[in-house]
Amino acid sequence: MPCTCREQRDIYLPEVATVLQNRALTALEARFELALDTGRPLGHMPGQFVEVSVPGFGEAPISVCSAPDERPAFELVVRRAGTLTTALHRLEDGARVGVRGPFGTHFPVDGAMRGRDLLFLCGGIGLVPVRSAVQYVLAHRADYGDVTILIGTRSPAERLFVDEVAAWSARDDVRLLETVDRGDEAWTGRTGVITTLMPGLSMAPDRTTAIVCGPPVMYKFVLFELDKMAVPPENTYVSLERRMKCGVGKCGHCQVNGQYVCQDGPVFRFADLMSAREAIQ
Repeated sequence: MPCTCREQRDIYLPEVATVLQNRALTALEARFELALDTGRPLGHMPGQFVEVSVPGFGEAPISVCSAPDERPAFELVVRRAGTLTTALHRLEDGARVGVRGPFGTHFPVDGAMRGRDLLFLCGGIGLVPVRSAVQYVLAHRADYGDVTILIGTRSPAERLFVDEVAAWSARDDVRLLETVDRGDEAWTGRTGVITTLMPGLSMAPDRTTAIVCGPPVMYKFVLFELDKMAVPPENTYVSLERRMKCGVGKCGHCQVNGQYVCQDGPVFRFADLMSAREAIQ
């Protein structure tokens, strides 16, 4: 009898992908444009991640930073921090890597965020996963209310996607505020941590959905300010990426109070984390 089983991809087996572009963004971050050699789109949603492997160097979870579409190409940003990420930074255009995924939950751009005013709060490298959601929202702009984007970075030299952020800021249908912790002689913008951008924001809390992503130290301060603004925890989404390894809930590295960040997250409603405060501290 012929097999009628639907073909499924093995979540443990990497697919081969080609590096179309590897370009430096900062002294530590590089932007990669990849495409699966099968020619199919990755099939991700904003906020999801993939596992990227380099033979002989290992594998690591990396957020997809481009919006989903029908093109086979997708983008990642990799911070050089160890052996594997250094190996990735050294890859030339045309090199091949392994890719598993996409994995995890995503920002509800096609659900709970639709029709709502949106407040994106991005700290440092946290702009990377949020970028995919912003791109999606701007590509479907009529489906959403007001869009406010707050970006905080440690220094001007560490700012990501500088030209794209400038293009967002120039739009009539986006309000964007940006700050750096410490400026330099050439910096003429705002100086201070990201929470200094929040007082005075005119937001209707009953219509607002907040999306938060950044370093762990940022969360409790941003969430405190959102509470002062009366944005409900049920309408606040945070992205956590700490300690992830396997991507499929088997190794247990990312477990927090019985939840696996790689499967139950990385995108969580803040309301679902209020009993696991260590997840955001």
